[in-house]
Amino acid sequence: MKEEIKPVDETFITRAIIKKAADDWIEFSECDVIVVGAGPAGLTASIYLAKSGLKTLVLERRLSFGGGIGGGGMSLHKLVIERPADDILKEFGCRLEPVGDNVYVTDTAAMMAKLAAGAIDAGAKIILGVVVDDLIFRSSPLKIVGAVVQWTSVSMSGLHVDPLPIKSKAVIDCTGHDAEVLAVASRKIPELNIMVPGEKSMWVDLAEKLIVENTGEVCPGLYVAGMAVASLHQTPRMGPIFGGMLLSGKKVAELVIEKIKSRGNL
Repeated sequence: MKEEIKPVDETFITRAIIKKAADDWIEFSECDVIVVGAGPAGLTASIYLAKSGLKTLVLERRLSFGGGIGGGGMSLHKLVIERPADDILKEFGCRLEPVGDNVYVTDTAAMMAKLAAGAIDAGAKIILGVVVDDLIFRSSPLKIVGAVVQWTSVSMSGLHVDPLPIKSKAVIDCTGHDAEVLAVASRKIPELNIMVPGEKSMWVDLAEKLIVENTGEVCPGLYVAGMAVASLHQTPRMGPIFGGMLLSGKKVAELVIEKIKSRGNL
């Protein structure tokens, strides 16, 4: 006997979406780590953070993940990865094609899909279409204890709608070239003495090295990874070679994990 499939009522759709979305916002209104930006560094960081057992929320201003990955080089659907960053992609089943000594190319779509799936499978919650409008801070000692968020669509509209706060033990700026979170901190919390001068012109080898070296804690509770590192420290850009950004994401995750788990707080 064929099973009867009842039609879905329009009201049921509305109620299901609102209830389940609200459940997620309530659940993640306080978390261990907020990763801002779902690009290469942010997705990589969220994978290792979530795998360690930390409650990890990824916020992305766009309605898609991947950041600068999708554009490849001049909108060509390939990008370059070098050793040892290839191990990160291989861990998540991303196919790499050797093109030289310890240098590989991969499809942009494959890299985005594998990193995003890795983050979701590890337990990270990715919410799209959300921008970090402000930060939550405390003094004595001065530290960051969360982020203040708004819908991207509201921000773009120019309407005045108050944002909502999310508490966390760490906030990681993985917003890329614009270093959006650090820019907010620089403008609104002068006590932090943060300056964001922007990145220098291209020097691939040096850029890849310095991105990883300078990844880390900016002030208690606030971290930086990926191209936001170059904007903060005014180091060169590297273009469509992404190994440094993957390694930066992994490094910042390891730093946050060690800080939270060794001390219980930041």
